[in-house]
Amino acid sequence: MSPIPINLAIEDDLSEAVLRRLISHADRGYAIGTAYGRTGYGYLKRTVGGWNRAAAGIPFVLLTDLDSYECPMALIDDWLAVPKRPNLIFRVAVREVEAWLLADRTNFSRFLGIEESAMPPDVEGLNDPKACVIGLARRTRSREIRERVAPPLGSTAKQGPDYNACLTGFVESIWNIPEASARSVSLARTVRRLGTFRPVWPAAAPQD
Repeated sequence: MSPIPINLAIEDDLSEAVLRRLISHADRGYAIGTAYGRTGYGYLKRTVGGWNRAAAGIPFVLLTDLDSYECPMALIDDWLAVPKRPNLIFRVAVREVEAWLLADRTNFSRFLGIEESAMPPDVEGLNDPKACVIGLARRTRSREIRERVAPPLGSTAKQGPDYNACLTGFVESIWNIPEASARSVSLARTVRRLGTFRPVWPAAAPQD
């Protein structure tokens, strides 16, 4: 079977790493082309119409955070003013992609160097999964993890100086997707969608 070409639209480096792992895990022979974004959800919201139009010719997968929206469909309906094309895989992490990492309780607690009992039991019920990750990182005995992930006390920074790179290392080498999917509905749905996606190609023009 020929590879399925697919482009990515993501919020940041961490989201890109997560999406690449998920695509690899799907084992469908995807051929990843260009990754667009890495500048936050605002860029994705402004450009989603373009990705939807482009999906008429090549599949796109867009991954964003739910943040303050009530549910994924509310976000999609707000962002897209026209029907979604079949080749646009529009996925929403509830409520942030960090929840998908927290859902792998055993491995993520070991990565941070904290007790598994300190991990949140309901990752999709968290209002701010990123803040949860930073709070957990402050509890670790690993100075390296703490200083990379959590901003210094009293700082106005929202995250540590090496936050994305540190968590990307976890995603690429440790993250157990089946384990995490068992505790995150939005992740499980994304895994299933990537595993069953069938592109719809434009009909060939008739030959004279």
